[in-house]
Amino acid sequence: MRRAIVFKSPWGWMGIVESLKGIQAIVLPKQSKQAVESSISAQFSEPVQRGESPSLETARRQLLDYLTGRRTSFDLPLDLTEGTTFQRQVWRTLQRVPYSKLRSYRWIAARVGGPQYARAVGNAVGANPLPIVIPCHRIVAHDASLGGFSCGLSMKRKLLSLEGTLTQLQRG
Repeated sequence: MRRAIVFKSPWGWMGIVESLKGIQAIVLPKQSKQAVESSISAQFSEPVQRGESPSLETARRQLLDYLTGRRTSFDLPLDLTEGTTFQRQVWRTLQRVPYSKLRSYRWIAARVGGPQYARAVGNAVGANPLPIVIPCHRIVAHDASLGGFSCGLSMKRKLLSLEGTLTQLQRG
């Protein structure tokens, strides 16, 4: 069973999905509640129940605190069982990237098996179901250019700006 909440943040509408094991997905800010609900429905094959829970409320509070600059880390139970073994390894490595620090895809690849895994790392980073909590936005290209972001480059710029690292990137 999965449960989800959709809520308004200072940046737009967001969503959080939990399983019995922990937080399973985060939908980054979108312009409408319906867009978040559609995104949640598209992520899961079976229906997701709407409703509150203590862990969803904790996750919402921590995300809102992050977006307003009052939180730099997260303390939430996570459910990463939907990922492959390699994806989970990449996601755990992403969690070691501290607030206001940038790392490259090459840096991640070196920690999960070597530079030959750079493309696979990029795919795993792009498949991250828990953006912000697992900070994939802190991963940039080796040449200090922005790189990609599954939630759009404008959102990546906004997150990096919040953390004070946007100015460290190459101007492209």
